[in-house]
This record gives sequence, C-alpha cells and structure tokens, in this order.
Amino acid sequence: MRKLMLGLAVAAVTFAGAAHAQDKKFTIGVSIPAADHGWTSGVVFHAERVAKLLMAEHPGLNVIVKTSPDAASQANAVQDLDTQGIDALVILPSDPDPLVNAIKEVKAKGKFVALVDRAPSNNDNSVRDLYVAGNNPALGEVAGKYIKDTTPDAEVVIIRGLPIPIDQQRQDGFDKGIAGSNVKVLDRQYGNWNRDDAFKVMQDYLTKYQKIDVVWCQDDDMAVGVLQAIEQAKRTDIKYVVAGAGSKDMVKKVMDGDKLIPVDVLYPPAMVGTAMELTAAALYDQVPVHGSYILDATLVTKDNAKDFYFPDSPF
Repeated sequence: MRKLMLGLAVAAVTFAGAAHAQDKKFTIGVSIPAADHGWTSGVVFHAERVAKLLMAEHPGLNVIVKTSPDAASQANAVQDLDTQGIDALVILPSDPDPLVNAIKEVKAKGKFVALVDRAPSNNDNSVRDLYVAGNNPALGEVAGKYIKDTTPDAEVVIIRGLPIPIDQQRQDGFDKGIAGSNVKVLDRQYGNWNRDDAFKVMQDYLTKYQKIDVVWCQDDDMAVGVLQAIEQAKRTDIKYVVAGAGSKDMVKKVMDGDKLIPVDVLYPPAMVGTAMELTAAALYDQVPVHGSYILDATLVTKDNAKDFYFPDSPF
C-alpha cells in the first residue's frame, strides 16, 4: 500500500511538473522572406504549418510569423518582433550581412536566436545559438560530381542565385565537384533564384553559344525558366539540366524519367520548421540544442525519387 501511495505521489508530482512546463508562456518570433519564388513559398508554408502545431502542443506558446520582401524590411520586422517581447527569434535572412546588427540587438538581450539557411559572410557565430541549414557546398559539389561522372567532357553554362554567401558556397562546391575533369564552364550569370530572370539568362546563353551540353542552375524554380527557354528555342543539343531544392515538380520529372531532368539535389524549405521545433524544445524542455545542424544534399534519382515526392506541398 505504501509503495502504491508513493508511486501515486511521484506520478502526481511528475504530472504537475509537466503541466507546469506546459503552462509556461513563451513567444517565438519567426522572420522569413516573403514568398517571392517557389522555395520561399515552401518556407512560408512550413513556418505557418509548424507554428500551428507548436501552439497546439504548448498552450502557453505564441508563435508570430512575419514575412518581408527584402533585407531592409526584414530588419524592421525583427525590431518589431523584439518590441513584442519575444523569448526567441527564428530567422531565415533574405541577405544575412545587412541583418547582422538587428539580430545582434535581439541576441544581446539574452534571447535565444536560431539562424536558418544563411549565415553572415564572416561566419560570426556570436549572432546565434542555433544554426540549421542545408549543405550549400554539398549542393554544388553533388551537382558537379554528377556532371563529371556522367558527361566528363561537357560544356556547361551556370545560372547562379543571388550574390550572397550561400551562392558562393554552392559555386565553390560545384567547382570542387568538377575538378580533375574536362568539364568546361562557358559562362556564369545570376538568375536571382527567379524563374523569369533565369529564363532571360538562358535565352542569352542560347543566343551566345551554338553548343551547350549541360545547364547547372542552383534552384528548381530557375530550372522552370531554363526549360521554357530551351523548349522555345527548340534546341536539341542540351543533354540535361541539374537543379536543386527537391520541388515536387522536379522530383516528379525525375520519377517519370524526363530526359532533361534526370536528377535533382535536395535542399528542403522545411528546415525552417526544424529550427522552430528545436527552439521550442530549448525553451520548454531545456534541451541542449546549441550548435549547427546541417542537412544532407541528397541526389534524387529515378530509383529514390518516390521517397521525396510530396504532391500536396506548395513547392
């Protein structure tokens, strides 16, 4: 009987402790770019989805998601979140360097900061407690190695993203991936991770170069514009296009054996949700999540594409 009473008492204390933890009131501010292309639309979708899940799990939690069209607007959004008494900030910067000071102001007040996807060019770790990102160097390297192994004498045109640190990381990775081969890079221009801009860049390439074997573009959204330009020009010399992100449209093309999209490289927008979940764990459960969490840049092929196809996703 004594053992039973003791067990009930321990259970009651444990339950009360758990209930008390759930009653704690915290506010997490989430600052992300506006949905200006496919990948960022996926970021917005997953941020809002995980916010609802976390608030349902923790009744005392308030998650505020703010989207911003550019770095200046995002700096203002971070300051606005700070005035709302946030306990933690999860931020995917549109461009990290111009936002360093705004993030540091939050961090200096002892708030937990989770940085997603994009780090400052000087790799200043003092601006964050947690860093969650895809493997940008590997995204480029995996693409480069595939081209090196598949068409080692290819003449390649490259469509880069934006002139920010992660673009350079991807480009450096690609150069490493093709090293030691006869792959020749004909040109490199920025497509701003935008399908319309990539369409224009690809049109320019098709005019300048009578023979192109392979196109590497860093983003699935840009690949849409690239494919449109190739189709309009009726060019048959291009063997294939390698892009990245793992959008449902590109993964479906890989699944279906599309000649121009034989592979894709993963870079999931759901990483913002991972950062939000880890931040909530740090607040509620004192889980030691400080550090860096780098996701794999998996090569999606016809053999494994079904594992990465989510038809209900917006991206």
